Amino acid sequence: MPDPLTKPPHIVVVGSANADLTTFTDRFPRPGETVFAQRFDLGFGGKGANQAVAARLCGARVSMVARLGEDLFGPATIANFRARDIDVSHVRITPGVSSGVAPIFVEPSGQNRILVIKGANDCLQLADVDNAADLLQTADCIVVQLEIPLETVYYTLRFARRHGIRTILNPAPAQPLDLEAAADADYVVPNETEAEALGDMPVRDPDQARACAQRLLERGLRRVIITLGANGALCAADDGIRHIAPFAVDAVDTTGAGDAFIGSFAVFLASGYAESAAIARANLYAALSTLAVGTQKSFVTAERFASEWERFST
Repeated sequence: MPDPLTKPPHIVVVGSANADLTTFTDRFPRPGETVFAQRFDLGFGGKGANQAVAARLCGARVSMVARLGEDLFGPATIANFRARDIDVSHVRITPGVSSGVAPIFVEPSGQNRILVIKGANDCLQLADVDNAADLLQTADCIVVQLEIPLETVYYTLRFARRHGIRTILNPAPAQPLDLEAAADADYVVPNETEAEALGDMPVRDPDQARACAQRLLERGLRRVIITLGANGALCAADDGIRHIAPFAVDAVDTTGAGDAFIGSFAVFLASGYAESAAIARANLYAALSTLAVGTQKSFVTAERFASEWERFST
């Protein structure tokens, strides 16, 4: 069986990059009031960027196709990609537009309030996909999400289908989709909330997830993987529906676990692991990401994963 560490595949992520601006405060200010907060943290996020970082840490060669703003966060995000050895040859600065940012305000209880400004992410257009065509045709897997224009997502999936390139669509954040266009994806990978938006039915337990997955197959999707958090994942295709067991850990922070799953699954699958084996490994990689606070900061290296896989699978 191929080893992701010795035969790295090429993963291309067409998607979003944000700056996460997190303020920790004892309380939220009243209108017109200024209060001193406890501390501030600047992190790099965005679902596309998170998935790219996870894939790189799992040992893949990774390229990013994205748009950043003409502000301080644009060059800083590019520097973060470069520091992680992610190809930025198709990451563009967009004049006159801010980068995508997410101001996050956290109370001592952990309750948070989040504003998301899509900024330059909303400027990733069909022309950007065309300009990256040569790069995309070298990919073993292309990954897309929904923090960029839907037209760009669908266009990327059509491009990949024409050229026989495997694709993973993470339909996040949750919103209705044109399922006929989404059916160009080899894999559609929602969590429970996202599956509810796609299937227009509740998904609150594995049985409901199974029913939703079946409905999505009947509506034309090729393969559906519904991630179920602590309950593992459900994989559905014409040849049946299978539950892939989770790995029990004492989670500290589940933020970014879905991105960890997507990025690592792309690598394991493109490395030649069988589908169920790739999902099982992605389940563990996502679980390990919950043992630390944050998104990209919580993702583990390929070496750490290999050690934990040996421990958990014996």
